[in-house]
Amino acid sequence: MERTSTDRATADRAAADRTGTDRTGTDRATADRPSTDRTGFTRRALLGTAGAGLLVGAGAGVAGAVALDRRPGGASDASPGGALGAARVPFHGEHQAGILEPQQARVQLAAFDLAEGVGRDGLRTLLQRWTKSAERLTAGEPAEEADGQVALDAGPCSLTLTVGFGATLFDKAGLADRRPQALEPLPSFPADALDPARGDGDLFVQIGADDALVAVHALRVLQRQAAGTAALRWQSAGFARTPGATARPMTGRNLMGQIDGTNNPRPGEDGFAAKVFCTAGPDQSAWLAGGSYLVFRRIRMLLDNWEALPPDRQERVIGRRKSDGAPLGAPAGAGERTPVDLAAQGPDGALAIPADAHIRVAAPAANGGAAMLRRGFSYHDGLLPDGSPDAGLLFLAYQADPRKGFTPVQRKLARGDGLSRFLRHEASGLYAVPPGVPAGGYLGQQLFDQGVPTGSGPGH
Repeated sequence: MERTSTDRATADRAAADRTGTDRTGTDRATADRPSTDRTGFTRRALLGTAGAGLLVGAGAGVAGAVALDRRPGGASDASPGGALGAARVPFHGEHQAGILEPQQARVQLAAFDLAEGVGRDGLRTLLQRWTKSAERLTAGEPAEEADGQVALDAGPCSLTLTVGFGATLFDKAGLADRRPQALEPLPSFPADALDPARGDGDLFVQIGADDALVAVHALRVLQRQAAGTAALRWQSAGFARTPGATARPMTGRNLMGQIDGTNNPRPGEDGFAAKVFCTAGPDQSAWLAGGSYLVFRRIRMLLDNWEALPPDRQERVIGRRKSDGAPLGAPAGAGERTPVDLAAQGPDGALAIPADAHIRVAAPAANGGAAMLRRGFSYHDGLLPDGSPDAGLLFLAYQADPRKGFTPVQRKLARGDGLSRFLRHEASGLYAVPPGVPAGGYLGQQLFDQGVPTGSGPGH
């Protein structure tokens, strides 16, 4: 499992870097200070993440989670005192916030099911209501007059709210002819132990913030505003590394203790946008252009079994040194960014990286170039009846087409990844994530305003 790095020199500098952002798709390598231009990313934004686990084998990807460590596009840097709370992510943009921005320290994930008879108009009204609240909450303002004042003394804390549509939403809302082709049920994978009550759903919400209370408050607001229109189906809370928690910039570790996030695709790389965001075409819905597909998997780590392995065995399961993340077979002094040599041999002539090592099985080169933008969070929900920890990864992966991203990679991992012996996939969901919200617009407006593309036929 690999993650992108948290590129912060100090907590104060981290907080200042995280003030503001934009959401576009090209690399702006020359800007040391964020600008309000929505044409690219700062260099440091492309290099980091706040921490938490992402398994490629865990959900189609221990190979990493993208979460950017700096929020580009801010109008100003925050002062050291209280800067983390003052950091703000604009709600409006080309893509929804919460996909390309730096990964926050806390997340609330939830899914809602529409009430019977709500229909298209009821869904539109709910999304408009949520949009108004999201605009205010992400600015650090009360969502409504009867706000509850739960997070009254906190700033926006880099709050983002990201909404997705499940396949079942379209029939219930009278929009079946606009359901995207790729929003088909994920196939069953060997050893899946999925609980339907903790996955799927008509409406998915990802709420990230650097303060747990801010995230929980935002979810409570959405839940209260949905009353009578949509009911909460499931909810999960996760965490990543808090900004400034390490003495020096470094990649985060997951609950297995592995440096996690090295090989996540990065904005600015050739083909990045094509891997993550949808474009209109013969097999894509026009309304989803600029949006994405999100795969969610709740993946429990069998930590007691994992921790019983000696470190050298753990390294062989992953294919990297635990101390510094360097690939096995790399020379002394190498680091996690050292290119992986899958042909490297040990002193005994055997492959340095075993045939079933996670990084070998999950490598894009071994999967026809399939890649996803992973943005996972760790979770720890106490103990199970047998005394083992109910802990692991809330796997989130954004991609242009799950049929070409998550599904082929997970099929291969389920068949041949040594890491799969220490994982249990216990919940799952697939959602179409609409494009960003323009000023004056509302979440998912493209679905209501744009018809079916000419000649695309039913199902598009």
